[in-house]
Amino acid sequence: MKDADILARMKVGDESALEYLYQKYYRMMIKLVTSNSGTEYEAKDIYQEALIVLWQKAISGKLVLTSKISTYLYSICQNLWRKELDRKSRLSHEPHDGTQYMEHDREERGRIIRACIEQLGETCQKVLTYYYFDGLSMSDIADKLSFSSTNTAKTKKYKCKKRLDHLVKSLYKASDFLD
Repeated sequence: MKDADILARMKVGDESALEYLYQKYYRMMIKLVTSNSGTEYEAKDIYQEALIVLWQKAISGKLVLTSKISTYLYSICQNLWRKELDRKSRLSHEPHDGTQYMEHDREERGRIIRACIEQLGETCQKVLTYYYFDGLSMSDIADKLSFSSTNTAKTKKYKCKKRLDHLVKSLYKASDFLD
């Protein structure tokens, strides 16, 4: 499939174009992250986010490609991975108050997140609970919820997580998590 065909399909919401891109450039993007201190799991997340960025820009009509799609995706993955490495670096330099405090903090965060998840729609509740609390794979979630593909489940998880993030930020301050 040519880049122009892929973009045309994406603009009309054809998810087969997304699946095609996922398969075609998967190894290249995984190698980018794993060869730069990342795990395969992190690489999959980064690649998924990059595809969603491409998808959203294509659908919105704001995408103007001056290079091949593979080059564009590679640069998105590169930028996302740099941001993730920066975030990890900042987190590793923060002082810790001890494991008892961290355990209590983790429980409190979990309680807050669960309460916010309950305010989302039923599908988002299931997707997020299955993924984050039950540890199910995206493939298992797709099967369990009768999604058309694993990529559909990934996209749904991404959108639900964004809604959850927005909800948490609207209801709580950062200090609620840092006290």
